[in-house]
Amino acid sequence: MSIPTEPIGSIPRPRVLQEALAQHAEGRLSEADLTKLQEQATAETLAALEKLGCTVLVDGEQAKPSFVTYPLAGLTSLDPGGAVIPFADGHTRQLPVLTAGPFRYQVAAHSFLRDARRHTGLPVKQAVIAPSALSLLYPADAIAGYSREAFLRDLADEAEADIRGCLDAGAHAVQLDFTEGRLSLKLDPSGGVLDQFIALNNEVLGRFDAEQRSRLGVHTCPGGDHDSTHSLDIDYAGLLPKLFQLQVGNFYVQLASEADPERVLGIIADQLRPGIRVFVGVTDPIDPRVETPEEIRDRVLLAARYIPVDQLGTTDDCGFAPFADDTSTSRELAFAKIGARVQGTALAAEALGL
Repeated sequence: MSIPTEPIGSIPRPRVLQEALAQHAEGRLSEADLTKLQEQATAETLAALEKLGCTVLVDGEQAKPSFVTYPLAGLTSLDPGGAVIPFADGHTRQLPVLTAGPFRYQVAAHSFLRDARRHTGLPVKQAVIAPSALSLLYPADAIAGYSREAFLRDLADEAEADIRGCLDAGAHAVQLDFTEGRLSLKLDPSGGVLDQFIALNNEVLGRFDAEQRSRLGVHTCPGGDHDSTHSLDIDYAGLLPKLFQLQVGNFYVQLASEADPERVLGIIADQLRPGIRVFVGVTDPIDPRVETPEEIRDRVLLAARYIPVDQLGTTDDCGFAPFADDTSTSRELAFAKIGARVQGTALAAEALGL
């Protein structure tokens, strides 16, 4: 037995792709030419991860505008001016707002997965956005003729189809990105919004059987964008007990950037139940320093004191570039950190006699 290790999702885009995205936005590059460069970047990303010794790959989200907005590309019933996400360094991201129904995904995640699987024979994990994040698209003042309840029903159906499409396309696992979970406690310390998020996500997850849920996972972190976070100051103790109510087999939990990771591990240990695996974050994408394999080994060994080894995995705290325009972390640095994670996890497995 070894300790499984997986990336979270996004990898910084190559410079040529970053330039192409800008040219496309300005109308100076065709959709076909942009797609060709995205496919090339995806193939290069998969090959680089395989060379580093990764046994489960991701496409690096090279063709996504962002981890959260990919289903919306081409949707015309949107206006700017939706929910604002403030980051600790003062910058913000803003979601659009829905102006009419019915709500339908314009792009399905399985399209990225099918493209990725053409370039590798190794298992590929696919990240999807949690329906709770997209629930923020509905405006506070409602939409005439399209109630919030009708929107949430449509959203749940679309999210289910997104996940099911990935499973049917052969995903090794499907990971729901749920960074808004911790953020919700900053916006609503009472936990009411978080309860709504958990209920909506479980409404979708409950539509899958036990075998399928063993291939589903949820990722939590305090956000990561331009080397800043949106909710690192929020105590994990308010989130984790509710997070572990989600009906999935895998939990990907940011940990390396926590001030007191051992305290967080104690909270996780209290929430463990049979049949789940916890992938703990052992690399910090925001830290410009590359962790050593030995440092990662020690982080894994600490986690193994709280989480049974047969329920333990390792991952990165967050994606390295969840938004396509984020150039704060270089592609080379991301791959160096991933390589250290793979090596450090192997060292920990050896130290544990696995």
